Amino acid sequence: MRTASSAHRGVAVRAMLGGIAAVGLVAGCSTSVDGEPAAQGKSESTTSENVAFNPCTDVPSEALQAAKVDESSKATVTDAPTGPVPWRICRWTSTEGPYAVSIGSSTHTQEEARANPNLAGYRDVQIGNRSALVYYDKQDADKLMCYVNLPWASGMFEVAVGWFYSKRDSMPQSPPCDLAVQHATSLEPYLPH
Repeated sequence: MRTASSAHRGVAVRAMLGGIAAVGLVAGCSTSVDGEPAAQGKSESTTSENVAFNPCTDVPSEALQAAKVDESSKATVTDAPTGPVPWRICRWTSTEGPYAVSIGSSTHTQEEARANPNLAGYRDVQIGNRSALVYYDKQDADKLMCYVNLPWASGMFEVAVGWFYSKRDSMPQSPPCDLAVQHATSLEPYLPH
């Protein structure tokens, strides 16, 4: 029997795996070439850059209240203390249902997400003055998570909703994309452009 604690861990693991899958945006699209590497001009890859916005520390309390999440439930999914940091992801439990809301900040771009063969269900939506992109991970067999990608000057934000596995029978939509759009809409005014 799964407990509430293990259900939270399940969502955290799924959120982390989603973040790792998204990190594969660049790596998954690269090709292999035989021979020795040759020095070229400046690399176009953004993976060596550090993402400036940290959702674990930079999202204001009023944004979390607008998103209807329990501020005390904050969990850091990924926030490397050193080295290149292309992703920072934080998660909170919703006060509205058996699911978690994650906010990811990345140096990756919306175009990279659109080109990722591991993602599906692409849908363009307008959130505030941003052209957002909705999708889910093909490897999520239970379709418990959905992502909303919001562009910003330094890359992208990913607002995700992850339904607790133990409560999957109560999910109003699978994957919960309309709910993810709702949370992204609540959070968008508080995220940098």
